Amino acid sequence: MSSVVYYFLAFTAIYILMCWTLYLPYRVGQLHFLPVACMAIAAYFGGFAACEWEWPFVLVLLVGMGIGAFIAFIPSLAIGKAPCFTVVIVGLTYIFIVKTVIENWELVGGTEGFFGIPLVEHLLPLTYLLLIIVGFFLYRIDHSRLGRAASVVFVDKDVAATLGVNVKSLGMFCQIIAGAIGGMAGVLYAFLIGSLFPEFFTFDMIGTLMCMLFVGGYTTMWGVVISAPILGGLPLLLPSTVASWRQVIYGVLLILIILLRPEGLITRRMLLGLKGKSKWQRDGNMRKAELRLGEELGKE
Repeated sequence: MSSVVYYFLAFTAIYILMCWTLYLPYRVGQLHFLPVACMAIAAYFGGFAACEWEWPFVLVLLVGMGIGAFIAFIPSLAIGKAPCFTVVIVGLTYIFIVKTVIENWELVGGTEGFFGIPLVEHLLPLTYLLLIIVGFFLYRIDHSRLGRAASVVFVDKDVAATLGVNVKSLGMFCQIIAGAIGGMAGVLYAFLIGSLFPEFFTFDMIGTLMCMLFVGGYTTMWGVVISAPILGGLPLLLPSTVASWRQVIYGVLLILIILLRPEGLITRRMLLGLKGKSKWQRDGNMRKAELRLGEELGKE
């Protein structure tokens, strides 16, 4: 496998996971950027634990997920039911603090970066296996009572509360799960790439994830599965002079999609329509088969 294909597949998986960390809290109307900070902390912890303490990958992955969940849990006690703007400010503040600490901490490389993270055999297939597991988990949430409750909360929190939904507990649940997934993505990123730089975990990444989420469609988890490979592959496909403007391209795309198609390219209504059409076609095919069978029996 060429290095270009490897990095394309690796970044695609990471971007999908991180877009899902934004998608899940946004199901209850909270634009939560704290998972980016969880990702950074878990990534640097994983790299340091593997290099200095020689921890195995599985242990690092589990602890990294736990770190992400714990980091998300602490502020969720205060912002589990907070307005979207408050949640945004908390997430951005955490990212700024984490980035500043990393840049000024020589133990993890500071501004020069952290190198020498050991390779793990068959990590790329394992990453996509974990991606499928996380996707199945989110799919089950979307199609459960929690998912239906989140849809009501997204529209009106007061109505959800009158229906018996514990809005704060649901918001905390979404934030904690997003933090755990962010921790997983951070550890996977550290071992897939083999080096870490604080510049990766900045507001540029937020812009990239926002573009992928809203262009793909924020009403369904499947939108980013389409948008992440396309938008994530732009820097690899475009000439270097154009690729350096990718954040501008992402910004323009995000503005256009919000103005022209606010729900994104793939919507929940579209998926329901495709599902209904598929069912109608199956019913039609079964009806035709029954008619053919009846004709054949009549001939006999």
